Amino acid sequence: MNDHGSALERYLARKLDSPEDAAEVAQEAFLRLHRLQSPETLDNARAFLFQVATNLAVDQLRRRKLHLQFMHGERQQADEGEAPDINGSAASPEHILGAREKLSLIMAAVEELPLNVRQAFLLHRRNGLSYGEIANAMQVSVSSVEKYILQALQHCRKRLAALYPPGENG
Repeated sequence: MNDHGSALERYLARKLDSPEDAAEVAQEAFLRLHRLQSPETLDNARAFLFQVATNLAVDQLRRRKLHLQFMHGERQQADEGEAPDINGSAASPEHILGAREKLSLIMAAVEELPLNVRQAFLLHRRNGLSYGEIANAMQVSVSSVEKYILQALQHCRKRLAALYPPGENG
């Protein structure tokens, strides 16, 4: 199957536009083939392998698209609001209090997350690690890290929306 591996990775690299993602998806496809009850009964193991890899690549591209849409929405929301004064020099006491309340709410929401999701989120937001670095540190795939970060962002946004409905300044 080694000869299939390099061809599969080249195929996936073209599809995913990333050699690293291609290697990861190829590995997952091989694992799925290996986990089959009776892989020797397949009529065409290579075709099966490529189909599984294609499905995994489509899933990866779909997650990537969702993540980009979510991040674009976050950026757009930030652009519509007033630019934050990071030093707080022009902020009113009410604004500072509101910001502290939101921060407390976000911190509580982060604490509610499952351990692996919380860990990935904090490594990314607090420590500034890339998805690849987080994947290495947590010994998971980059796509798992993407899912964890997206889950954390969605959870925090939902908690904020409960107290600060969209359209309200607060």
